[in-house]
Amino acid sequence: MAARKKRRKMLALASGYWGTKHSSYKRAKEQVQRSERYAYRDRRRRKRDFRRLWILRINAAARENGLTYGQFMHGLGLAGVELNRKILAELAVDEPEAFAGLCERAREARAAAS
Repeated sequence: MAARKKRRKMLALASGYWGTKHSSYKRAKEQVQRSERYAYRDRRRRKRDFRRLWILRINAAARENGLTYGQFMHGLGLAGVELNRKILAELAVDEPEAFAGLCERAREARAAAS
């Protein structure tokens, strides 16, 4: 009974796979193990990918306002603005006027520091 239950569970996990991977226990087991490895790896990778996307968006919007990403982030740090990259990227896309105001604050803080 235990072996049958184990096999039934494995085939249920592989139910959406193509070819023999959803019906053959051996192939299903191999594919489910591989899929679980990919899922584990990509849960961590997703965090990196989103951070890269946010930085790209912030950089593009900052350059439209005459700053590079590094200058913008440094200026925000000097100005004491504590917004994370996710929020900054959303502002850059959805609220360009507010983002332009942040760019101006960053520019002023950099000028005051030097």
